Amino acid sequence: MAGRRHSHHQKARGSMKKADRKGAVRNKKEYDIHTEIQIPEEQITHFANRITTFLNKANGRTVSRADLAAKCRGRGKAAYLRALKKLISEGVIAERRNGYAMAAAAGLFRAVITRVSRTYGFAKPESGDKEVFIAGRELKGAMPGDVVLLMPFGERNGTPEASVQTVITPAIVQTAGVLLEESGEVRFLPDSLCRQPLQIQNAADWRAYIGDKVLATVTKRGARHSEHIVRVDISLGSAESARACAEALVIVSGVPMEFPSEVLHAAEQLEQLGIPEEERNGRLDLREPEDVIFTIDGWDAKDLDDAISIAKTEKGYRLGVHIADVSHYVQPESSIDKEAIARGTSIYYADQVIPMLPKALSNGICSLHPNVERLAFSALMELDENGEIISSRFEKTIIRSAVKGVYREVNALLAGTASPEIEEKYAAVKPALILLNELREKRLAARAKRGAPSIEAEESAFILNENGVCTDIAPRKREAGEELIEECMLLANEAAARLAKSKGLPFVYRVHAQPPEEKALRLASALDRLGVKHPVLDAPRPKDFAQILKNAADSPLKPAVHQMVLRSMAKADYETEPVGHFGLALADYAHFTSPIRRYPDLAVHRILTAFLSGEKLENARQYANDAAIAGSMTEQRAMQLERDCDDRYRAEWAKQHLGETFDGVISGLTDFGIYVMLSNTVEGMVPLDALTLDAYTYDGFFSLHAEGSGLTYTLGMPMRVQITRADINSGNIDMAPAESSNAAT
Repeated sequence: MAGRRHSHHQKARGSMKKADRKGAVRNKKEYDIHTEIQIPEEQITHFANRITTFLNKANGRTVSRADLAAKCRGRGKAAYLRALKKLISEGVIAERRNGYAMAAAAGLFRAVITRVSRTYGFAKPESGDKEVFIAGRELKGAMPGDVVLLMPFGERNGTPEASVQTVITPAIVQTAGVLLEESGEVRFLPDSLCRQPLQIQNAADWRAYIGDKVLATVTKRGARHSEHIVRVDISLGSAESARACAEALVIVSGVPMEFPSEVLHAAEQLEQLGIPEEERNGRLDLREPEDVIFTIDGWDAKDLDDAISIAKTEKGYRLGVHIADVSHYVQPESSIDKEAIARGTSIYYADQVIPMLPKALSNGICSLHPNVERLAFSALMELDENGEIISSRFEKTIIRSAVKGVYREVNALLAGTASPEIEEKYAAVKPALILLNELREKRLAARAKRGAPSIEAEESAFILNENGVCTDIAPRKREAGEELIEECMLLANEAAARLAKSKGLPFVYRVHAQPPEEKALRLASALDRLGVKHPVLDAPRPKDFAQILKNAADSPLKPAVHQMVLRSMAKADYETEPVGHFGLALADYAHFTSPIRRYPDLAVHRILTAFLSGEKLENARQYANDAAIAGSMTEQRAMQLERDCDDRYRAEWAKQHLGETFDGVISGLTDFGIYVMLSNTVEGMVPLDALTLDAYTYDGFFSLHAEGSGLTYTLGMPMRVQITRADINSGNIDMAPAESSNAAT
């Protein structure tokens, strides 16, 4: 009996082998790769070395799976498969359709995903600084922060293009989106990543929050973004609130909104310490100066980091630009310094400020409030009659500002429309203001003479109610008060760069390179199509761009031409070599005047302080390089974030004016619609399907032609529009032609 039972089981096992051999082998392979079999690390290393040695001999060619296994596996199947998986995950080798190859030899390279939208993404190679474009289908579900292995395949509009082969190190990703209901289930529609709502693992907890702006963490990756699964973490409020949507953008960008407690505590201690007596004794004392010192800023400004003094001389002017001595309080490698370089810059949008430094410093001991002693770093300049620098020196000073000036009050004073109260407030500094205004006019004339293009870019001033809702928007005005302060700051910045260059100091320069050749030629072609005269732009000079703006000054195309010229320029950034500033037409330029809100300025202060005190600048070159890289990166992040947040507030305003009509100007044209900017700086799109039924032809530049009716829409033309839709969550505004619109001809 026992024998028969034994024979029966043998037969049963044999039958299973024959019936399911293929499946059993497949399952065994999965077991070998994915289960935590205890394999000595030296065995895995041994097989990894065998694999890489064999693939290196292939010189970049793909080796089939069978050939690689036959040459390298031997009897250690589990260790071989573990080594293979390890090499793939580390990006050392690449898995191809028909086998494996050494990643580097096959032209693949490591990169970090920097940003992802619904249809494309970008990655920054670990070696090199030029970003790589990745089409949406080629992202393979990769997320910002992921370390990936990329396969290059050409260029798109001059930008290298690639596809993701392997996600080497997945990042922990928190993303923003909106909760919605789909087929009875709560889903998460991400702001970027994909157009499809994603599955939520904790959906039952969030049914009461449909319509909210939320943050969610990706907990399970799919082969595509639409296959990811998320866990909802927190609601920020209704997606119909610009403030909630802007807050989500800030958090997802990685910009810290709160300071660590140790940083706050350190800043508060510095504020309480005040100004030690030894610091008063070791500085140039300007508390009772020959030339009165005062500040001018916005009415709501609390971080007053620059003050001015001026006097007339036989040769021209004596100008003092006194900057808060932040470097005295923020010491290198301190907790405050580490937080400051990570932030890189203060960020401003609508009525919000995300400061680089804690308020105890930026609004407190480092802010040049009136009638209190403050430590400053002063640029003391002698100017000629035309406002050009004759000589300059930099001194550590102690100052006491006499007046907190406000732009709108100063503008009224200079225009002769000030009230008696304003006249009384500025009585002590009015002569200085008149001198500054005189200097401003000469500096603007000098700027025009050297050929610096004066580009007008529309900025928005947002009016918010007590609940933080945008109720109105207006163009931000720049009048005499704003201009005179700007010209003083430019002079101090130029003086700092001149000193560093003449002494060969390691330094952080603010540079603006000559426009790239392809952009300049594209600008020339566009201007030709618009009929705007221009100089030859094969090697453009600043005065060439200034001439273009002058030629368009009286044209309805003026706003469009200003935008075109701006977009054709290179991006300004920070470098350690003084290549000059194209936009200002200056050979020497740095940022010295805002160490409260820009880290490169703080770096400049430290380097100049060390130089003036006779310290050795042993590590200054590396420090300057690090500050330049961090400054450029954080500035780009801040600019994009400010634009995105402001778009949400513009949409919030537009939502309150649905169905209303406004006069605007065509600010852009595409093959899918017309962009129209209203007089208050709000821009929306008129999609093609909102126009009259017709076939439209886009010339690829600046005109859209209706083939049937003969109507043509061109850049710069007036267009009366109706606001038809405003999506606060995305910041998009849709418009339609109003019946009385006469933009088309």
